[in-house]
Amino acid sequence: MYEEALSKYNLDISDEEVKEAVKKIIAEKVHENDTPEVKKFLLGSVELTTLKTTDSDTSVMAFTEKVNQFEEAYPTLPHVATICVYPRFAKIVSETLEVEGVEVACVSGSFPSSQALIEVKVAETALAVKDGATEIDIVMPVGKFLSGDYETMCEDIQELKNTCGENVAMKVILETGCLKTASNIKKASILSMYSGADYIKTSTGKEKISATPEAAYVMCQAIKEYYDETGIQIGFKPAGGINSVMDAN
Repeated sequence: MYEEALSKYNLDISDEEVKEAVKKIIAEKVHENDTPEVKKFLLGSVELTTLKTTDSDTSVMAFTEKVNQFEEAYPTLPHVATICVYPRFAKIVSETLEVEGVEVACVSGSFPSSQALIEVKVAETALAVKDGATEIDIVMPVGKFLSGDYETMCEDIQELKNTCGENVAMKVILETGCLKTASNIKKASILSMYSGADYIKTSTGKEKISATPEAAYVMCQAIKEYYDETGIQIGFKPAGGINSVMDAN
């Protein structure tokens, strides 16, 4: 089944070919995108995230209050798209947040390793949704993917999407820095989309290599081809290592 799905897509892509394509896009588009309008769009797309060992009820509440105060302090700028926290803080964020249109995202499913039993992942995800999460971020089981166990990997993703339900968007983090090649990133993107991802996301930010322009290019190409094949539009989220406006452009 999974090999049949993959056979519909061009996986014969080289890293060098991707590098050249990205180099051309950067040369043509980065300067063109360096405008106030694009910067406002980027600000309105930010997932404001706190995933620290030192997070507490008090610190997360204060973190959420910053979003509440932003609109009054900067009325001409868009608010962030999302606040992202660990599942145990979902209730605090959902009860503290006063700004309409800001999603409450929780990393779940044994973030960032995805190395827990599926029963544990399901329980954690279900509790996050119950406590007010409107988006769930899971990590694709990278070890299963790299060992070729596509069936179990996809079943994990499918079960977690079933737990989220139709009204809670699920982002699947590929951890592209661990996948090494453009072909692997393309393959992981396609399998994740077929398994129920509403978005595919580059990275957790916990590995040495996070989002790169090359990974973003391959993932966006996969999203386009998946749309052409199925008519289903999947979202894209770059994450980790984006430290400046120019990086985002």
